[in-house]
Amino acid sequence: MAVPEFDRVAASRLVLRRLRPEDLEALVAYRNDPEVNRFQSWSDYDAERGRTLIESMRERQPGQPGWFQFAIALKDTDALVGDCALRTDDDPRLGEIGFTLSRRHQGKGLGTEAVRTLLGYAFDTLRMHRVIAVTDVKNTASAKVLERVGMRREGHFIEDGWFKGAWCDDYLYAMLGREWARATAR
Repeated sequence: MAVPEFDRVAASRLVLRRLRPEDLEALVAYRNDPEVNRFQSWSDYDAERGRTLIESMRERQPGQPGWFQFAIALKDTDALVGDCALRTDDDPRLGEIGFTLSRRHQGKGLGTEAVRTLLGYAFDTLRMHRVIAVTDVKNTASAKVLERVGMRREGHFIEDGWFKGAWCDDYLYAMLGREWARATAR
């Protein structure tokens, strides 16, 4: 299946678009916030890492093997408030998502809106069959977002990874394309 050229996907209050060089300062600021990166694979996020991420996404398309990082921007100002990602591997019908919001923009429903928009893109545009998400069990805000958008908790993995100096437990969430279609038809 050919991967369509990505530009942007609009929602009511935000837009998912490509990361741009002018997003660098905001990207580094929230990704370097210890409260924001507490459950993420990175810490000490500097401008060089940010530039590398932005540059690496320039020619990529979501749906190609690997991760694609989307900017989450406010619709009215285009200000970067977070990012979300979609990963596919050899089978383009299977995907994994992740998301991060700046602390200032958490707790306002933007994470739910971004994840719902990302799932819509994955299922409606890319025609994926199944999308998963993995979150640390201590990240209750993330788990609530995944449940709010209709993802099903399928697994609880005990001490399945060494993360930032300790063993961690993870939840696995998933949704099928037909479940998405039923949920959005209501």
